[in-house]
Amino acid sequence: MYRRNIFHILYPVACLIGLFVVYQAWFKPTYLPTSPLDQPNTVVEDFQSEAHKPLHEGPLEPEQKHTRLIDPSVIPKTSHHELLEVIRDEIEKGHIDTTEAKLADLPIAITHNDTTRRYVAILWNNLGIQQEKTGGTAVSIKTFKKAASLDAKNSVIQLNLAHAYWELRDPAMTQDFLEHLTVLAPEEPFPHLALANLFQERDQLGEAAHHLDHAIARAGNDLAVQSYLQTVTAKVRGTEKSETRLTSRGSTHFTVKFDGDADQTTSVAVLEILEEAYREIGQKIGHFPSKTIVVVLHAKSLFQSATGSPVWADGLFDPVLGRIHVPAQDALADHAWLKRVLRHEFVHALLHDELGSAGSAIPTWLNEGLAMELSGDRWSDLDQIMKQEFTLIPLPALEGDWGGLSSDAATVAYLEANSAVHYLIDRFGMSRVRELLVHLKARQALSAAMQSQLSLSYEQFQSRWEDQLPHHEQKG
Repeated sequence: MYRRNIFHILYPVACLIGLFVVYQAWFKPTYLPTSPLDQPNTVVEDFQSEAHKPLHEGPLEPEQKHTRLIDPSVIPKTSHHELLEVIRDEIEKGHIDTTEAKLADLPIAITHNDTTRRYVAILWNNLGIQQEKTGGTAVSIKTFKKAASLDAKNSVIQLNLAHAYWELRDPAMTQDFLEHLTVLAPEEPFPHLALANLFQERDQLGEAAHHLDHAIARAGNDLAVQSYLQTVTAKVRGTEKSETRLTSRGSTHFTVKFDGDADQTTSVAVLEILEEAYREIGQKIGHFPSKTIVVVLHAKSLFQSATGSPVWADGLFDPVLGRIHVPAQDALADHAWLKRVLRHEFVHALLHDELGSAGSAIPTWLNEGLAMELSGDRWSDLDQIMKQEFTLIPLPALEGDWGGLSSDAATVAYLEANSAVHYLIDRFGMSRVRELLVHLKARQALSAAMQSQLSLSYEQFQSRWEDQLPHHEQKG
């Protein structure tokens, strides 16, 4: 049975989710169901949601506490006391637009006084929290920037801005900014997690592991968090050690690592293939990766042992370190195969980059179907097999992990994924597919995204796709 390019689905769970998901699960501040401003005389702490504890079988006591709102009850005794009190009350009532207008119109003299300036920064910060709840990070980030500009030493405000930068992948989240934040908030794991991600993107794995160690030391008593971060740290250190002996060759958007002279020519071909894929596929999807993608070439005989992949895998994309791995020995003897594998894995890398922390929201059938369709990896025997009698697997059953599928079922799953995505693009156009991805990135359910973008329910889409297939039996 010839199966291809599915290792990124079958890899153990610790390697299916990257640092973005660690942040999403454990370090991203979440909100209590009732308004925390109902108790204005206390500093409010937001705890992680029970939904973000995937490595535990039962409920846990919250380990990570995130101070997001700052106590606004003590108003500076100045001539502006009443005005600031009105604004504070407007925030507590949730009057977002009114509050923003009043804050913007404050007399300049207020920000020239150290005491009132720091208090106004608190009001901007708390307004940002309210905006984030109702409009998301894209709305709140400007407010957090304003708060941070008024009080550069308030660690809570600066952390809130950092979380907003992280969510939006804002280039303002620089190394200098994060290192300053580690001084302001020395006990917080998040700045070190963000620094680890920054260094990993630069392929400075030693520095990444160093900051992961700091994150582990500050991650509290949650054994699942500790265990996961230790797993990722071990993977980073192992990758750094194994790649020390490799030679690197770079292009505008990719870095290829290979073992000495044997793969020199192959590395040139790999870069040419991927740069072409970057332009062509990026344009189709409407997204271009935000960072350099590393590609590691392995000797064919060592590919499985070096990557842990099964014997039938052609290549893999590792989402933890953002690397594409390919067995390169004698690859130039079959240039068409090399091109097909690289383009397929590049689509996975591109989708991973576009969706970020919401990467797990894309159904596997859509992810694999897009990889096959956009890479031009349409199996030559697809049409012939689809005309044969086989048991159709419902698409909802192909949304999650395919690791438990039999060999025959996995083949059907790939054929269905390719066919369903081909039908999706042919019937609705790539622009609608891009809109679906936007909604999935916003963590909207696929059924809701299809209804809003295709004016079809998920069930109607599957039914219409099935109608254009040759006769088949559906598996219940």
